[in-house]
Amino acid sequence: MPTRLITLGALFLALGLLIPLLFHLLGLGAAFLPMHIPVMLAGFLLGPAFGAGIGALSPLLSALLTGMPPLMPPVAQTMILELAAYGGLAGLAYQRWRWGIYPALLLAMLGGRLVYGLVGYFLLPLFGLKQIALFYPLTYGLVTALPGIALQLVLIPAVVWLAVKNHGPLFGFGALAAGGHAGTGAGVDEQASGSVDVRPQSRPQSGKE
Repeated sequence: MPTRLITLGALFLALGLLIPLLFHLLGLGAAFLPMHIPVMLAGFLLGPAFGAGIGALSPLLSALLTGMPPLMPPVAQTMILELAAYGGLAGLAYQRWRWGIYPALLLAMLGGRLVYGLVGYFLLPLFGLKQIALFYPLTYGLVTALPGIALQLVLIPAVVWLAVKNHGPLFGFGALAAGGHAGTGAGVDEQASGSVDVRPQSRPQSGKE
């Protein structure tokens, strides 16, 4: 595995610990879902394996180091599976299936919430806790998370677009030539409307960095 990707993965994992800490210090953690952001960015930029791994490790390490999210009641255990789904699905849709940024993001957000509902429905009773409704994350839970969802819809596509456009080779995407055309990595197509669509294309199969 390239050292570059491991280093970037460690950076996103550190952000997954530091950003929620800062939000919680400001009393904004519950509303803005700060841990979701670096996890999904890792999936978009580093791929599904890193996205899922960082999604699983971020809440676990945060629980062990800071006590947030708590291990009992099993909030951390639920978030491990939920965030692994966010990061893994973002990477699958964007890098493997070559979806656009927004469709991939929406799939990841939906899939992660479905996993949260499944875990809360089946896992919580095993701990003697009240079972949550299976579709709670897509109903009332969705309403309470609207500030965080809005932040994700604005921030994540912008960061992915800028990262691929300006630092594509760093993340394993091909360098972007002038005029918005890509080499072997992320394609940036300038449409007649002036919008820019960043989509991953095939990466080189050589193991050389």
